[in-house]
Amino acid sequence: MAWIYLITAALFEIAWTFSLKYLEMKKVASINWAHFFNNSEGIFTLLPLIGYILFGLANVYCFSVALKSIPTATALASWMGISLVGIKLIEISILKQPVNYLQFVFIVFILVGIIGLKAAK
Repeated sequence: MAWIYLITAALFEIAWTFSLKYLEMKKVASINWAHFFNNSEGIFTLLPLIGYILFGLANVYCFSVALKSIPTATALASWMGISLVGIKLIEISILKQPVNYLQFVFIVFILVGIIGLKAAK
């Protein structure tokens, strides 16, 4: 069950990272709160901030639960590896970032390391 929490924490970390990427604090600070509900622009400006807060809290909670059963170094390396692989795959598939096929080789190395850490538990 701890590994499910760890993978869930990594998924929240991925979502947190992209909410941070799209968060524009200058726009949040310039929201006209008196007319906030009159147009939809305000809520779309706030969504990355709301995601940043919620995904961050959920990430910390799930990761802390996973740490109760998984050794800290193993949990941290696996969590970070899963997050990195997920972020890279989203950048390539959804955000259409340029891809270097050598990057796939290193992604496989990361995944092999995660599998090795879990197997050596």
